Amino acid sequence: MKKGFDNDLYIRLQGEKILERIKKFDNKLYLEFGGKLFDDMHATRVLPGFEADAKCKMLLTLKDQSEIIFVISAADLERNKIRADFGIPYGTDVLRLIDKLRGLGLNMNSVVVTQYLGQPAADKFVNKLERHGLKTYIHRKTKGYPTEVDVIVSDEGYGANPYIETKKPLVVVTAPGPGSGKLATCLSQLYHEYKRGVRAGYAKFETFPIWNLPLRHPVNVAYEAATADLGDINMIDPYHLETYGQTTVNYNRDIECFPIVKSILTKITGDDSLYHSPTDMGVNMAGFAIVDDEICRAAARQEIIRRYYKAACDYKTGNCGQDTVERILLLMNQNKISQEERSVVRHALEKAEKTGSSAVAVELSDGRTVTGRSSKLMSACSSAVLNAVKALSNIDDEMLLLSPIILAPIIRLKKEVLGEDKVKLSLGDVLTALSICAATNPIAEKALDMLVSLRGCEAHASCILPESDMSVVRKLGINLTCEPEFGSKDLYGF
Repeated sequence: MKKGFDNDLYIRLQGEKILERIKKFDNKLYLEFGGKLFDDMHATRVLPGFEADAKCKMLLTLKDQSEIIFVISAADLERNKIRADFGIPYGTDVLRLIDKLRGLGLNMNSVVVTQYLGQPAADKFVNKLERHGLKTYIHRKTKGYPTEVDVIVSDEGYGANPYIETKKPLVVVTAPGPGSGKLATCLSQLYHEYKRGVRAGYAKFETFPIWNLPLRHPVNVAYEAATADLGDINMIDPYHLETYGQTTVNYNRDIECFPIVKSILTKITGDDSLYHSPTDMGVNMAGFAIVDDEICRAAARQEIIRRYYKAACDYKTGNCGQDTVERILLLMNQNKISQEERSVVRHALEKAEKTGSSAVAVELSDGRTVTGRSSKLMSACSSAVLNAVKALSNIDDEMLLLSPIILAPIIRLKKEVLGEDKVKLSLGDVLTALSICAATNPIAEKALDMLVSLRGCEAHASCILPESDMSVVRKLGINLTCEPEFGSKDLYGF
């Protein structure tokens, strides 16, 4: 894949910028860390060359100077909010991320459960963490927020929260998703630090929107599409424009709450000259690592189309409202983006029409497109992935990769032991069978080795795929979209 982003340059520039900001205070900075530490798949898609764990690698360069606080909302725990790109709950994602960070040797400080109102799911989560020996803290709603600054910045407000003891100059406050309470946790800590005589600082790190790209740049529009369900809107930062005469981009929530945040920071620190705009608060350097703007523009346009299909499918399955779909369609119309720009869509629909069954098309990195259809034996996704690795391995399309001797016991297991009504091999079943066949068949082994080459490839399905296939596709790193249509009249599994 062509690259439009220099990942190594980004890591260097970003680390330098954060160190520079730390020095502006008493060697203590609370960094509100938006986006994802690991697996930032949105960034990899709109900034080709950006590595999914780039921000974590950047933190590794500051390993000896940093520690991490995770924040999660009790409300998100109670409603079992799901991280869409992995299909797992926020609480589970926090546990996964803590394990990965520890494995890398990064310093984990604690977990803060915010917006606590006695939710049973939050109590269960805290108990689990504490019994594993991890420090946890509870934050309730801040008294007086957002209008009564004198109450917020008092022992009744932020002072009511427990103080989290930290030792490193950089304290990264991160979360599994937006609205978790990162900002409130940072400001609460600032209040406690100043009471202890420490002139700590606050800064914000968000990858998107990229402040030094134009407002209507496709990379920034893709961020709007990605957050359409939240109602985020990119805007020119009026405070920055007024103060410096410079046009920069931020989003509505940060701009709307800036006067409140500035008032609170001024009350805590006694200094009203720290920041004059939301852009001032930020430290994001991603825009300076774009080395080919046209490549990033094209990639972002594709992401906007992918976001449309995701929203349309979410609406079909009852997971979002029609307004989310309409918001993305409006963005597409404003930027003259059509679904026809996604070539795999046409291939998948033509295959489905020709065969009379559901179909999946995969565009390989060399530009070729292969398809697969649903059959009595396997799902369309299974067929398409097998055909894709055959093509990449230059294996004749007529050659069978999976031995009937291997498939027979899998089918028997699903039917006779697990009691499944319809025995159709999912993508997970097929890949398991392929790995077994690879033990004795060099051709199957060659195909198995090609699975890693599917990462970053584009794919489209003529209908909404079952979660069993979708989860494996996500793990393979394939950028899959689906038509907002059900593959059957069955209710279970969709």
